[in-house]
Amino acid sequence: MRRRTFIKSAGAAGVSALLAGCTGGSGTEQTTTESGGSTQTETTSSTGTTVGGEDQTLVVGTYGSFVDAPSTSPGPWLKDQFESEFDATLEWQTPDAGVNHYIERALRGVESGADLYVGLDAQMLVRVDEKLDDALFAPAERLSRLGDVNEQLEFDPDGRAVPYDTGYISLVYDETQSEDGTFTAPETFDGLLDPEYEGALLAQNPTSSATGLAFLLHTIDAKGEDGYLDYWAELKENNVRVLGNWSDSYTAYSNGEAPMVVSYSTDQVYANESGADMAKHQIRFLNDQGFANPEGMAPFADAANPDLASEFMNFMLRPEVQAEIAVRNVAFPATTTAELPKEFAKYAHEPPEAVTFSYDRLQGNLSGWTDAWAREFASK
Repeated sequence: MRRRTFIKSAGAAGVSALLAGCTGGSGTEQTTTESGGSTQTETTSSTGTTVGGEDQTLVVGTYGSFVDAPSTSPGPWLKDQFESEFDATLEWQTPDAGVNHYIERALRGVESGADLYVGLDAQMLVRVDEKLDDALFAPAERLSRLGDVNEQLEFDPDGRAVPYDTGYISLVYDETQSEDGTFTAPETFDGLLDPEYEGALLAQNPTSSATGLAFLLHTIDAKGEDGYLDYWAELKENNVRVLGNWSDSYTAYSNGEAPMVVSYSTDQVYANESGADMAKHQIRFLNDQGFANPEGMAPFADAANPDLASEFMNFMLRPEVQAEIAVRNVAFPATTTAELPKEFAKYAHEPPEAVTFSYDRLQGNLSGWTDAWAREFASK
């Protein structure tokens, strides 16, 4: 039996920047270490404080673009603001493998080396729990602002991950990519199979891309567990092009290699900010739905500073901080209390109906779905 969780709007308004973007800075530098045969990049503060140092050092793991993407991102601002208010040093870790870096450490019996992870979604959390017998994350405690979180965005039944923003997966399309300049994306998933859209879609590999995985899950919702592989076979026959990650596919889209790309419904925010031609940044919600992908933060079970981690999580949920994260990460806030710039409402689009899978829906199924997709689609 298929189940869907429908998420109501998480906010209205906001502004600028590339999806999960930013230039680095704010007194940080990157160092590279070898771990388990793979190269990892970590960001440390210019004070020279290292993991396992003073009690008032908060070590936060996250994905790289949260700290140093090419346009703007929340990381440097959060570090400056937090350190200006608290007697503490915030140290970002951005391992290339993301949360998998910490899973690998746990599998080797090595401490996480961090207090908190920022950037979890339900799919990642399921993978963590599938890989590890012992808990990687602990329940979030002492959060005075937890009640401000939109309860329909909460995805962890064990209370470890607390949402701090959400995005919606959609198609972005270029109206100018036709002879008469009137190209338009189809309105439904079935429409993508029409001959007129042969070779017109750029998507991402769900085994290596969070965006691609969200799109795959949306096709499972639309076509069912018994029909999604047949649907992807038809997409393949219609020459859908699947690239490794969002950056690869969006770059190809920006270079005019195809008129449609699986991306985010906040695309026009960045387009407006950068003065781009809005005709090249149109939004389509297939079946009038967008797949919602809330991001959460969770304390590590072996955190050296759990109280400071709780302070930071409360800080992240403040209305003004939520607004700043939304602006800089080009997303929607997770709380009901954030007030965002009016222009955001014009260019950040929310779907008529939002769809996501709960942790319980994903548990025991996620690996099977992605493995089956890889066997049937990627291997041929």
